[in-house]
Amino acid sequence: MDRLVLASGNPGKLREFRQLCEPLGMTLIAQSQLGIGDADEPHGTFVENALAKARHASRAAAMPAFADDSGICVAALGGAPGVHSARFAASIEDVARFAASMEDAARFADAAGDRESQDARNNAKLIAMLEGKADRSAHYTCVIVLVRHADDPEPVIAEGRWHGEIVTAPRGEGGFGYDPYFYLPALGKTAAQLPAYEKNRISHRGQALARLAARLGREA
Repeated sequence: MDRLVLASGNPGKLREFRQLCEPLGMTLIAQSQLGIGDADEPHGTFVENALAKARHASRAAAMPAFADDSGICVAALGGAPGVHSARFAASIEDVARFAASMEDAARFADAAGDRESQDARNNAKLIAMLEGKADRSAHYTCVIVLVRHADDPEPVIAEGRWHGEIVTAPRGEGGFGYDPYFYLPALGKTAAQLPAYEKNRISHRGQALARLAARLGREA
């Protein structure tokens, strides 16, 4: 299985997974390159959503497929945003419920609704909801699912967790999503301040992919 469909339309994920998979001799083809749209993600767990996305892409492409579902889980928010991380703040109106004013909320939204704009809205909502809370601990979770074909009865599943805490102001220009606010005390940096090679080595995605590669190696 040296060629797999990546069941994601997220450019940040595509970039990171390609960097992670290249040393393993795995070539990822984005599902968008094959004209495949996003799968529904109605489930309440990372593993169920990842499996649904992998089966959807594999069935449409008639190829093995690789999917992840990942997000940030914040202790003070009962594990939220969790599986809803990518769409935590769906609109400017949503952010406005937590921002001090509509003017503040407007800084985090634009008419285009692109990925960077959505990331900004998500972060704005997260920081606002954590205001006044002493516990800032959080972790990223990534669940990767690989299916050999759409009806694979034995999907390969691997998980990674990356622990840190949420800071009040963004730091760094790298990464994507919540990375500028995800602080790693042992390193004294946020995920957005790490070089790509270092982030890929220690991140939730890096951990999950290493475990997936180990499982595939045992099965070879």
